[in-house]
Amino acid sequence: MSQEPVLAATTLFIRRWGEMGATWGISRTMAEIHALLYLASDPLCTDDVMEQLSISRGSASMNLRALGNWGLVQRVHRRGDRKEYFEAEKDVWQMFETILRERRRREVLPIVETIERCLALLSDGKRNNDGTKVKDLNEQEKRFRDILEFCDILNTFTELMSKVSRDEAKPLAAALQELVG
Repeated sequence: MSQEPVLAATTLFIRRWGEMGATWGISRTMAEIHALLYLASDPLCTDDVMEQLSISRGSASMNLRALGNWGLVQRVHRRGDRKEYFEAEKDVWQMFETILRERRRREVLPIVETIERCLALLSDGKRNNDGTKVKDLNEQEKRFRDILEFCDILNTFTELMSKVSRDEAKPLAAALQELVG
């Protein structure tokens, strides 16, 4: 079998994964490295990553470290070889659970904490107010509570998805799709 279709598919996927990562606020290079390691049959060393993606050692090292911090890439040591090798999580469900968990920790939880502080400030404002701005305070409070409700629902969905298997998720998705038409 020719390697051309494999190379073409690999190149296309890496490019698209990089573009998607960039829209999610992750560097394109980080996403491309992740895609490369996800598709790789064997763990790759930094030199392999640099060569295949035409990136610098600094960029490769920094992004491999970041992927490790996310829990998406693990270091692999080969006996008798001083190089560090890296491999990505191959289980798609585990990979997306890790991404969801990290995005929740890094993005959703900080905004929830901020909104809770904002609500406390509004509550203090209500207690110390002469009554002229209560309507504004109530409107702001409602908007903050709406965001908190959305984040709570999102967190619930995230937790549920992490607890169901692939086989359990399919009928759940079908039921939700039927519910919304």
